Amino acid sequence: MASKFDDLKKELATLVGSGDLLYYAMADDVGKLGETAKKQLKEHKIELPNFDTGYETWYSEALRVVKQVLPDRIDDFVKQYKNEKRKEIDFLTYSISDALLGLTTRRYGEVVAEKASALPKFQVQLAILKSAQKRFDSALFDIQDVLQADIFDSELDAATSLTKNGFVRAGGAVAGVVLEKHLGHVCDQHGLKSKKSHPTIADYYQMLKEANVIDTAKWRFIQHLGDIRNLCDHGKDREPTKDEVLEMIVGVEKMVKTVF
Repeated sequence: MASKFDDLKKELATLVGSGDLLYYAMADDVGKLGETAKKQLKEHKIELPNFDTGYETWYSEALRVVKQVLPDRIDDFVKQYKNEKRKEIDFLTYSISDALLGLTTRRYGEVVAEKASALPKFQVQLAILKSAQKRFDSALFDIQDVLQADIFDSELDAATSLTKNGFVRAGGAVAGVVLEKHLGHVCDQHGLKSKKSHPTIADYYQMLKEANVIDTAKWRFIQHLGDIRNLCDHGKDREPTKDEVLEMIVGVEKMVKTVF
């Protein structure tokens, strides 16, 4: 466990370092890199990467880290790359994806947004990743969350495959196990203990609601997921449909990412 933790910590440090160099590269591309920074890079014989070709790989890796370590910041992180909800392109809504396309927006002949407009957006992404790094180092952060997230992703992929190939009950059962494990882990994190020796999903979500860890909307949603799981586990009830189980798998994935 310690060895895996050290490996993940080194990988994250490397990712942050790569982000710093990409930021300098982007700043240099748009004429915003200061002379002092240029001098320091030259003195340390550091060659800057190509931002346009290096960013996408960095983004994909950083996105995965933020999803696992700071899921509450994922929307902010993605929005800097591409804002799907924007109605027009101006300085505030100009994104990194626009910069990669070389897009320049003009209004009445004046430049409204250009590649330099995306520099603050990348700065925000880098700050979010560095926040993830700080949380990763914090004693309050349980490394089991990171390792467990990988395991849950694999199990939910397996559940999806089973369901799509006609093994509907089996797929739902696997997804139900993931949900039960996750809720049990969250209860442990909050010091919530059941009087039962073998608590169920219902026991877990009830404890979380009573402790105000989840609100009523999440409580009802998890209850719905639990109902589908019960259909899959108990042969005396009606057969669960493929759509119900696929819906359940998506819902479990959402709960794993948002309930802590």
